[in-house]
Amino acid sequence: MGAPDPMLNVARFDISRLKAFRRFLEADRRMKEDVRVSAKVVCVASGKGGTGKSIMASNLACARAEAGEKVLLIDFDAGLANAHLLLGLAPKYDMGDVLSGKVAVRDALVEGPHGLHLLSGGVGRPALANPTRRELDRLFKALMPLEYDYDLIVIDHGAGMSYGTVTHLAATSTLILVTNPEITALSDAYALYKRAHMVNKEIRVGVVINRAHSEQEADAAWERFQSVSQRFLSHQPEWIGWVPFDNAVRTSVHQRKPVTLGAPNSPAARAIRAVSRWPPIDHARTPRPFYDRARKALR
Repeated sequence: MGAPDPMLNVARFDISRLKAFRRFLEADRRMKEDVRVSAKVVCVASGKGGTGKSIMASNLACARAEAGEKVLLIDFDAGLANAHLLLGLAPKYDMGDVLSGKVAVRDALVEGPHGLHLLSGGVGRPALANPTRRELDRLFKALMPLEYDYDLIVIDHGAGMSYGTVTHLAATSTLILVTNPEITALSDAYALYKRAHMVNKEIRVGVVINRAHSEQEADAAWERFQSVSQRFLSHQPEWIGWVPFDNAVRTSVHQRKPVTLGAPNSPAARAIRAVSRWPPIDHARTPRPFYDRARKALR
């Protein structure tokens, strides 16, 4: 047999080095992606409609943006959205346009007070009110890049426990539960809290009693909520605080201007700012990106 062709050895060597170099580039790319910090994500929900949850979410987003954070507010009350009205905005596109592929998600955003951005849930879109698992997966995939554009994402959920809401609760680390002193509101909030813990044992939940006429009324509502939770679930949420009934809020809705901006010294505005400083918000990140977890929760 003759000697092996040296050119074949060189070819093998070059291919081996090329493969190793490609592996190095791939590892370097992954390391750079891991270095990127995803946004903190806070879900705001209520269980029952009419608790002032959307007012809380929009003013919370404004307060955090005013404090210097880059904030995205997602109105996930899809099909019945109203955050744009509360912020005095008129979005050209909404979540339905993103879901249909009409526009890229960043093109659907609109800028609001203090530079916060809003993704509107849209109005009068029946398909958005009850999306399929495939539609949610497509939507979550479209939203994933936004996690690296912002410091904080606030998600305003619709009333009740829709598939989309429960999926978000399974993915998030932090939930602000907004309720009222009324027994029906407390009952629905308890049901949502129970469901949240069923799908996410690690979730951190804080309760806000909204529209209370006095501190005593708020304390009594909180005592009722936490005692029932402790008795039947053997755990309870955290107490964030209470927001007083305040005509300044009603005026702000008519003016389409958040109360934290239109009447910053009103009792409600001061209370909402206190809610925005709830410490868990500053740690509302998950080990994996939020919408990656949400997509996994769909399966």
